[in-house]
Amino acid sequence: MTSVDRRTILRTGSAVGAGLAIAPVVGATSASAAPAYIASGRPNLSHGVQSGDATADSAIVWGRADRPGRLIVEYGTRPDLRGAHRVRGPWLTPDGDLTGRVRLRDLPSGKRVHYRVRIEGERGAAGEAVTGSLVTAPSEHSRADVRFLWSGDTVGQGWGSNPDIGGMTIFEQMRRLRPDFFLNSGDTVYSDGPLVAGVPLPDGRIWHNVTTPEKSKVAETLTEYRGQFAYNLLDPNYRAFAAEVAQLNQWDDHEVTNNWYPGEILEDARYTEKRVDVLAARAKQAFREWVPIGDDRMYRKVSYGRHLDVFVLDMRTYKDANDDNRYADPKRGLLGERQRRWLIEGLSQSRATWKVIANDLPLGLVVPDGPAAQEGIGQGDPGAPLGRELEFAQILRTAQRRGVRNIVFLTADVHYTAAHHYDPDRAAFKDFDPFWEFVSGPLNAGGFGPNALDGTFGPKAEFVHAPPRANTSPLEGFQHFGEVEIDGPSGAFTVNLRDGASAVLWSKTLHPVR
Repeated sequence: MTSVDRRTILRTGSAVGAGLAIAPVVGATSASAAPAYIASGRPNLSHGVQSGDATADSAIVWGRADRPGRLIVEYGTRPDLRGAHRVRGPWLTPDGDLTGRVRLRDLPSGKRVHYRVRIEGERGAAGEAVTGSLVTAPSEHSRADVRFLWSGDTVGQGWGSNPDIGGMTIFEQMRRLRPDFFLNSGDTVYSDGPLVAGVPLPDGRIWHNVTTPEKSKVAETLTEYRGQFAYNLLDPNYRAFAAEVAQLNQWDDHEVTNNWYPGEILEDARYTEKRVDVLAARAKQAFREWVPIGDDRMYRKVSYGRHLDVFVLDMRTYKDANDDNRYADPKRGLLGERQRRWLIEGLSQSRATWKVIANDLPLGLVVPDGPAAQEGIGQGDPGAPLGRELEFAQILRTAQRRGVRNIVFLTADVHYTAAHHYDPDRAAFKDFDPFWEFVSGPLNAGGFGPNALDGTFGPKAEFVHAPPRANTSPLEGFQHFGEVEIDGPSGAFTVNLRDGASAVLWSKTLHPVR
């Protein structure tokens, strides 16, 4: 980034620092606080429904109650749910912030599954139902088309849900495309990005935010972390999108705090709790409560038919400290030894045409953490691999030697959209096959960029769409999401980089190497 970047703004609180919150919408003042038990009336869902981690025969369905009750899910392939299956889910309690989820099993592959969710009280009385739908993955041998979206960076730099423009409208644009699923590439919330009621814009207008108490300061308590996720679901566009599109979520830094790594002790004066490990444990609990994700580890592989395997990385839990990133120790890195072996073996054993690596930190972009430390993989040294580049050199080298073809990286994090082509002919490190990395975002956050490219793996920016200055508001455009269309018969992999109004800015079709 240039002289002022989004991370500097987060540290200094420039333009959108902490302030008093107001609640212009009814019910927004305590979105995540678990309410006391209400003896009268029927229990209801408080934040809509969501689904996630859909496979060829299963999916997660999520809901949150307004009081203790049991999660009831009915599902089937008919929109009217005639003859639907019924699942009695868990009893939702304040210990889990009244959230819960069930895994639907034995689903038909490659189909839209409709579901209906209710909360049932102690005496069996159920509240109003909320409906949703999701698409299951094709079977392993299916030649069906697959279409999905990806992006990241939601409600960052003080830009929240603005009722003057209808809220976070980019989610409505994505919903209208009716994708099979959505890959959320991290920074799903900004726990370190407080909101104020009004933000002055350069042209004299005021950006108005819906605010809640939990979004009025940096998150430190479990309740405050829960409130970050609850906030997004107050937005009608976000809630409608979540009800119709299954998610595949990963986390990055802002779910906890800016540029965090295990063992870090904060120097940020906004925090009374300085131990990042304590904050990360609370944030992870809130993430697992409020995001439709399974009970397994954060890194995982999800398969979508014969043409697609998605490897979702966890680049936070095992991350080493942010230093100058020029060390020679192969045991350090972002992924940790176990996850690194899992990725290498997963790529080697994958029978899918395309192996998408969902990396919440870009591979070839320099992402600094202050004047001397580095947050990302590259550090601006175009020579042989150093620091965190070492583990990705190992991954790429092993993939080439084992004949793994058709690797694509999808990422977000830097708040603009770009297409990077990596070629050993341009690289200091030569032991890999050419590949692409596509960048998208933000979804509803400040626009930034572009970042400098690190030459170690030979990247070339084939397309960049970035704002003219740091931290442009969503009103100025430069909000982005990406779309991938995989042709079932041929396996062709088409990437469309779209703006916040869904216009295609750039497109590229990749043909598989057999």
